Amino acid sequence: MLADEATFARLMAAMQAGDRAAANVLLTEAGVWLERYFRRRLPPGQVDDLVQEVLIALHAKRATWDPARPFLPWLAAIARYRWVDHLRRVYRDASEELEEESGAQSSEEDVVIARVSLDRLFAHLPVKQAEAIELVKIEGLSIEEASARSGQSASLVKVNIHRGLKKLAALVEKAD
Repeated sequence: MLADEATFARLMAAMQAGDRAAANVLLTEAGVWLERYFRRRLPPGQVDDLVQEVLIALHAKRATWDPARPFLPWLAAIARYRWVDHLRRVYRDASEELEEESGAQSSEEDVVIARVSLDRLFAHLPVKQAEAIELVKIEGLSIEEASARSGQSASLVKVNIHRGLKKLAALVEKAD
């Protein structure tokens, strides 16, 4: 049986009043509802853990539910927040695994080679374009800071960056 809004609200009110039987029924029915909710959003192997996590949160936050308000939107909000937290954990863990497994080790030699390659590319650009790209894209200065340091106006810095990057892209494509 999948409970409706009125049944959920009645069971939650009874749970708040300390009725253990109502709490068991509510958690069972909420579990069924949550499984359906997460089944469309997660791989099958992750659904049960997240359902349990939301049921624990429901129990812990039961005092925050207002009987004058609908129950299912309150439950859906908890489920959504837990789902987003779960996705953040999964993607953070996946990116950490990628970082650990990547064989690329940064060394001073790599930095020197990259810098030499960059200088070779910059040799094909006018000095002001190379300088604007260096200051903003490599050193991380703002347009205004690059303008002050290079003596170019802010709009000229933007134009030089745009034109320089366009020419660098053409050079790289031609090399391939």
